Amino acid sequence: MTQDELKTLVGQAALNYVEAGAVVGVGTGSTVNKFIDALGTIKDTIKGAVSSSVASTERLQALGIKVFDASEVDELAVYIDGADEIDHAGHMIKGGGAALTREKIVAAQSRKFVCIADESKLVQVLGQFPVPVEVIPMATRRIVREFAAMGGQATVRLKDGKPLVTDNGQHILDVTGLKISDPLAFETRVNQWPGVVTVGVFALQKAGVCLLGTEAGVKTLVF
Repeated sequence: MTQDELKTLVGQAALNYVEAGAVVGVGTGSTVNKFIDALGTIKDTIKGAVSSSVASTERLQALGIKVFDASEVDELAVYIDGADEIDHAGHMIKGGGAALTREKIVAAQSRKFVCIADESKLVQVLGQFPVPVEVIPMATRRIVREFAAMGGQATVRLKDGKPLVTDNGQHILDVTGLKISDPLAFETRVNQWPGVVTVGVFALQKAGVCLLGTEAGVKTLVF
């Protein structure tokens, strides 16, 4: 199967975690788009969704699914999102789509995080995929130096030759050269640096389940 077909497979499989009458937490990215399309087929059985990005909100609304603001909902039963990397404990790197801050907010609001991904995303140690970090622009140079002291190389993510601006009005640093053997300690440390909005390591809000698309079908990992 192609990578696109694997994404479709896990997007459809995630429907099994959607409760009737619920408001569903919905992430961002190409794999999640497959889930949103699948969600559209059962839209009359759910109350609506809380979305982690403008792009996902627009896709949900185009299918006729009501989108609630996160502040309108106390708790979500499930949050369904992809990952750029996931390890065998459910820790993830996320933020390739620049929505990491809102993704982490919605994940923290949810009782269960279901990660949907193809098998290429499963790794032994996080860090081969560049770690996204959303930062307040005035702190960028200092945070670059902080990562350099850890052995990482941080660069500002560009779009059309200019720094990409997130849905929150901030910039993204992509950090390479790191092997994150202790994701929880790494996330906790980087979150303390003034000017960091969110680091794209999800250890505090890790996945509880991963639906992994493989040539043999969907493999369910429980953490």
